[in-house]
Amino acid sequence: MMLVLAKGVGQGRKMALFTVAGMIFVAGTVQVALLVLGVASLLQAFPAGLVLLQWAGAGYLIYLGIRLLRPGRGGAGHMARVKAATPWQAMREGAINNLTNPKSLLFMFAFLPQFVDAAAGPVWLQLLVLGAIQKLAGVFSLGGLAIAAGTVGQWLLRWPRLLAWQARFSGLVMLALGLRLLVTSDVQALGGRAGGR
Repeated sequence: MMLVLAKGVGQGRKMALFTVAGMIFVAGTVQVALLVLGVASLLQAFPAGLVLLQWAGAGYLIYLGIRLLRPGRGGAGHMARVKAATPWQAMREGAINNLTNPKSLLFMFAFLPQFVDAAAGPVWLQLLVLGAIQKLAGVFSLGGLAIAAGTVGQWLLRWPRLLAWQARFSGLVMLALGLRLLVTSDVQALGGRAGGR
């Protein structure tokens, strides 16, 4: 959500909506396919895989945060870079962000299988339908957020200094979230190793 907010405020509705498209249609397709193929069972059998995924997600959030904190992200230099951004770049960032977000995968793998009834038909088909419904619901929630953030961004364009502070604040939040994810995933990994002894 922070990425969509940052894109909407800093680059406008269009880029925020393309970011959402990357999250829902690109990453969502991969995540639903992984759900249907049974990666949930694989991650339960090999918890270290989830820790690696968390580290990748943390690294990506830290990278995005540092990019927003670099000097010259506000004012005219910032606006030149905003205009240079392409829809493809926004979709790619959204997809990478969502694919490296372990909470998104964990939610799908832990929550959706609870609604599967083996007697009602093929399990893979039920997971496919449930996953598709969950991802399409994200179109409305994240899409609404993208439009609202884009509106705030247009308002902030009148005050470039305020826009620069918003970019720094978003960078700090992403950096903090990435560091928190690194610390909590490391604690869980250490707890798993200690429990195994």
